[in-house]
Amino acid sequence: MGDPLERRLRPAYEVWGASASSIAAGWVVLKSDLFLLSPAMAWGLSTALLGLAAWRAIAGWEVLAYRRNLVAPRPYVMPSAMTPVSNERLFLGRGFVWDQRHTQRLYEARLPENRQLLARGWIGKITDRLGGGLVDLPSVGGDPAIHGVEPDETDVWMDLGERVGHTLVLGTTRVGKTRLSELLIAQDIRRCEVVIVFDPKGDIDLLRRVYAEAKRAGRENEFFMFHLGHPDLSARYNPVGSFSRITEVATRIAGQLPSEGQSAAFREFVWRFVNVMARALVALGRKPDYEQIGRYAVNVEPLLVDYFEHWLDGEPEAAGWREAVASMAIDRKSLDKGLQSRGVQAVTLVEYARQRSLYDPIAHALASTLAYEKSYFDKLVASLLPLMEKLTTGRAASLLSPSLEDPADWRPVFDWDAVIRLRGVVYVGLDALSDYEVASAVGNAMFADLTSVAGSLYKHGVGRGLPGKAEPRRIAIHADEFNELIGDEFIPLLNKAGGAGFQVTAYTQTWSDVEARIGSKPKAGQVAGNFNTLIMLRVKELATAELLTHQLPEVQLTSIQASSSVSDTNDPEDFADFASRNEDRIVVERVPMLTPGELVRLPKGHAFALLHGGRLHKIRMPLPDAFGDECLPASLDVIGEEVRRRSDVGSVVRIAGDG
Repeated sequence: MGDPLERRLRPAYEVWGASASSIAAGWVVLKSDLFLLSPAMAWGLSTALLGLAAWRAIAGWEVLAYRRNLVAPRPYVMPSAMTPVSNERLFLGRGFVWDQRHTQRLYEARLPENRQLLARGWIGKITDRLGGGLVDLPSVGGDPAIHGVEPDETDVWMDLGERVGHTLVLGTTRVGKTRLSELLIAQDIRRCEVVIVFDPKGDIDLLRRVYAEAKRAGRENEFFMFHLGHPDLSARYNPVGSFSRITEVATRIAGQLPSEGQSAAFREFVWRFVNVMARALVALGRKPDYEQIGRYAVNVEPLLVDYFEHWLDGEPEAAGWREAVASMAIDRKSLDKGLQSRGVQAVTLVEYARQRSLYDPIAHALASTLAYEKSYFDKLVASLLPLMEKLTTGRAASLLSPSLEDPADWRPVFDWDAVIRLRGVVYVGLDALSDYEVASAVGNAMFADLTSVAGSLYKHGVGRGLPGKAEPRRIAIHADEFNELIGDEFIPLLNKAGGAGFQVTAYTQTWSDVEARIGSKPKAGQVAGNFNTLIMLRVKELATAELLTHQLPEVQLTSIQASSSVSDTNDPEDFADFASRNEDRIVVERVPMLTPGELVRLPKGHAFALLHGGRLHKIRMPLPDAFGDECLPASLDVIGEEVRRRSDVGSVVRIAGDG
């Protein structure tokens, strides 16, 4: 029967055996006559003793190296250019599959009686120096024993086929989420996938890294930057300008309004009102945007007048309508109360169509908005106005309501259909630290737009309406600070977009942040259920840690229990006065494979990952080495200048987006 204990953490007895064998080998050669050996026999015996010494030294080195791994992190640095890339797998770092043995080893490493073995003595310092432990590296903190329990680590890969099941990355601030995102983004860019990076904070370092990877892959002409904090250098984007069905415009805008309690009724009214405006704008040949929606939400009459004139000009039964309208005299007192508060021109056009029994669905819908008394109507759409103010105020207004008629504006205009057709790389910086409300509104609008695009791709594929058949695309979405972006529009993107090639990697600090953002624990659970892959770095919240640990089985933990007993002897004829007994018992108990405490003590850049159907992996990411990276731009201005020099690409995107 085998020993249930590995006994890896113990004194390195083999070192003394190796030393003794080495000394003996020297004495045999130097004093062969003392041992009555011929020179040939002495050399032969010495060789055998040296072989024994080497064998025992290797075994002793393994024991010492194991002890060193438990207290000193192994260096792992990799230049970005050396990141491995595969068309079948995704590289995550180096590590191993965690099983019962590692739970056992970690338990032994934390026993008080083993504390002396892990002290940094002179032997430990020598092995550190030989093993590379004294390389000048930034402090990663945490407990290195969590990774050191396995000395034989390998590269950890994830099958690309699993990415359409989406990936959730959890970790508190400054523990390696950004480094992991850079690692994954670099591989996605080099595989020539469509890459979309959402960064609510607008981290310039992440932007520089995304651009550097696009340049390294020869895809700098496919790179687009949308940044609310730097509108002068940013590309432009219309969140409601591209759609498969006109009703999507109203859904994207009204979807960001409150829907609880009495707000639900106002939200439905706003949806109908925005839908009417969008239909009218499209019929007039205009592309809907936030600026127009906001302007006509305050006063819809100019839009009504423009549409009625457009409609009546093409209506055969309305021949000569301009003269008839000009000669009409309307008694405003005889009008409905709602029409009495409206302008003369709008009221006259509505009355003309009513008296002539002319009907058009859009005109009728626009006219129905005038039936409300203006002050009452303003109350009904009051929830829409603050949202429009957020999206049409300041320099960001020109980014979200782009005008294609200004030849002096070099900034490209993109939409998601065009980006996917061009296999683009898009960085979205929302500048949430400066204006959280606007960042949230724009992020939600973009996700709603992407969900619509996913539906179109699922039904029609890439390049709908264009000649030829385009190859399917994989769209890699990286959403940093996921909790600041998620809303109701994001749930269908996770639920159904996998069939359209969308693969979402979401990064956040705690799961409670997501629950607080959604405002519903069942909905948050619905979101969590759509992430098939979970990667967890160091976390500080128990509930977040349990998101991983509750999915793991229990394992057997073996420990040694010392037992001593003494009993008196009452037999007067027996020479012994008492009997004693000492024994070590092996005790087996069931314990969790991993506890939340391990996740709290993870070093920076380390993580646990549930991959390949729930197999637990312990991984560590390589530290970045940007020294001598010629592709890494020095600043944001450098990126802006390079993007500006290729502004002709912007015109291509405009055409693609308008097509």
